[in-house]
Amino acid sequence: MARILVAGETIVDFLPDSTGSLSAVESFARRPGGAPANVAVGLARLDADLEFWTRIGGDPFGDFLAGALSERGVSTAYVERDSDAKTTLAFVSLGEDADREFCFYRDRAAETRMEPGTIPDDDLAAFDWVHFDVLSLDAEPSRSAALDLAKRAREAGATVSFDPNARPERWREFSYAESAREGFALADVVKATPEDLREAGFDGDAPKLARAVCERGPHTALVTLGGEGSYAYATADAPWATETTEATHGGYDVDSVDTTGAGDAFTAGVVAGLAGGETLADALAFGNAVAALTTTAAGAMTALPTREEVADFVESADLDEDVGSRE
Repeated sequence: MARILVAGETIVDFLPDSTGSLSAVESFARRPGGAPANVAVGLARLDADLEFWTRIGGDPFGDFLAGALSERGVSTAYVERDSDAKTTLAFVSLGEDADREFCFYRDRAAETRMEPGTIPDDDLAAFDWVHFDVLSLDAEPSRSAALDLAKRAREAGATVSFDPNARPERWREFSYAESAREGFALADVVKATPEDLREAGFDGDAPKLARAVCERGPHTALVTLGGEGSYAYATADAPWATETTEATHGGYDVDSVDTTGAGDAFTAGVVAGLAGGETLADALAFGNAVAALTTTAAGAMTALPTREEVADFVESADLDEDVGSRE
């Protein structure tokens, strides 16, 4: 079984009790979150062999997150606690269609203080796959830490995956577009939405966007399309392709309750599939199933399904009918 390392932030999401603007919301439910943390938990729920490198505050919110990761089967071997920093908080607003926007509280937060070299070369050599995302690149020293990790992982022969997860409200000191392209240059696999890629300066439909990403260095690009499914493109350099390969999957019709974390769930599913030796098409379908099932319950990390739940979902799903929602 491939051994996977995920790196990046773990934060607290506050989900509203009603749709609409945050200015009108009166109460929130606290949930563990953060894109890399969601991916790590998603992989753990899918029985992957993984470790997660993150840094959380020494405050009560950090206690909450450390417990949430442990309860969901994520090893705490590389979970750092920072007694001199707070844990990032994100307040989420939900639209009528379950889409969301974020308001972050993260000035000098613990996750921005991840340091280069924390994962020694000898430890890193034990991993077959390393995943990181662009949100580690919006502050120092976490920016240098993430780029250093990706560079050393690739030099060690690991497959490196990258998520250019655009959050315009997060970018102040550094450029999102330049940071995304730096990530592309160090990655083998990129998962993105069309919006992520347009914010990075690319244009076109999913096939054109995927090819543009691969021209920057990766051999595989996966473009998620919301309710329309996803598209994947791989060059002949990809381990799962002997020649240039394309795959599409139309997704699953479900009654979405909350789309928070759906992209992270997709990433976890695709990484689990590709790292486990599946074909590009099969991994794409599996990622769509994990993402669709995640949207049928509230929360991001708390809604991530097990491998058995995904198998049952795929078996029972009718692409022409709504599957329903989970409690």
